[in-house]
Amino acid sequence: MSEAARREPGTPCWVSLMVHRLDVTQEFYGSLFGWRFQPGPQQLGPYVRAVLDGAEVAGIGRLPADRDLPTAWTTYLASDDARETAQTIRCSGGTVAVGPLDAAEAGRLVICSDPTGAVFGVWQAAAHLGTAVVGAPGAPVWNELLTQETESVGKFYKTVFGYELDPAGAPGADVVTLRVGDRPVASLHGMGSALPRDRGAHWMTWFEVEDTDAAAHRVTELGGRVLEAPHDDPAGRLATVADPEGAVFTIVRSSRR
Repeated sequence: MSEAARREPGTPCWVSLMVHRLDVTQEFYGSLFGWRFQPGPQQLGPYVRAVLDGAEVAGIGRLPADRDLPTAWTTYLASDDARETAQTIRCSGGTVAVGPLDAAEAGRLVICSDPTGAVFGVWQAAAHLGTAVVGAPGAPVWNELLTQETESVGKFYKTVFGYELDPAGAPGADVVTLRVGDRPVASLHGMGSALPRDRGAHWMTWFEVEDTDAAAHRVTELGGRVLEAPHDDPAGRLATVADPEGAVFTIVRSSRR
């Protein structure tokens, strides 16, 4: 599905990854998803945009050599005014770590975290509108916040982005769909004590694949790991995996395809 248009505030619009070995990471994702790469804004340091069949789908940058930070995919949520959104985040109990920062003519970004510590980005689009294709194999298809419980953090995201909060999932499950207007755009998943202690609350990017089992096997061939084996879910057949530097993501063959 083509998404090369300006998103309404709160809609996931981009995903990016900061790594230590940019060349190794490009080789991994290029082999897994068929991505090619082109240079991104120089203001972001060594940075490339992943391209799938001519459409930009994600960004990958290199961490400074003296920064021993864990690698993780970051979900960016659209904003019409990054400065105003950053101020609302601060006033609502979140933290702004970077920005608002101009990325040349592409737009403005903010890197922040919600009150539970989950990191996400804010993107005010200018020339770069974000992910140009969604849901095709090799492209992002969904974003989900994994957290301890959804009630308090749901209030934060509603205040900042104006979401409608729609309880979802099986009876007793702590799952909330975030809606912009009448469209589901992301979800919150309260995991309680099952939330990984080594990661804490975090946003998870889901990438569409043609065959989940084959893609999971390919991950291991390329030096990554399978953290949760392929299994059937109402959303489709999915698996949780990690790239060679440990960045975790979900691969899914969506049930709606």
